[in-house]
Amino acid sequence: MVSTPGTERAARGSTRWREWDEEGEQAAFRPLTRAEAEDLRRRQPSMSPWKVVGAQALLGALLAAAAWLVFGTPVAVSVLYGAGVAVLPGALMARGATSPLARLTPVSGALSILLWSFVKIGATVVLLVLAPRVVQPLHWPALLVALVACLQVYWFALLVRGRPKNNTDRS
Repeated sequence: MVSTPGTERAARGSTRWREWDEEGEQAAFRPLTRAEAEDLRRRQPSMSPWKVVGAQALLGALLAAAAWLVFGTPVAVSVLYGAGVAVLPGALMARGATSPLARLTPVSGALSILLWSFVKIGATVVLLVLAPRVVQPLHWPALLVALVACLQVYWFALLVRGRPKNNTDRS
């Protein structure tokens, strides 16, 4: 049989796959005990999506108040609408993702996140398309600045959540 570069590469790749597969077989899955699961939850707390939505709404209100003080009512209304473009779809997704139906099984939870992500994207697009009709006069830069600022709350929430805590005290 004639050896070509493609067949040699395929042969090397299949050995790498076998090595990886054998390593996977050695590392057996072990369920956590109740104490280990509680310790994991303590070290890696989850954050409610409602806290993030609330923080977005608070930031939007603060930005609208600042815009009203500096630029007046028309710009403040655009800022408030921009915050709403982030907050309302986020609230829809938080409601759908935290519903009892989403907690039935891991598959229903994953499908719920997927479905509500599409709903969130669609609602955001609809709100942006309706903006010129709803807000008169519309100030696009103010709307977009508020939208982007409110979307950055997701990153801030990850920072606030912080890194996982060690289970050892460093006194």
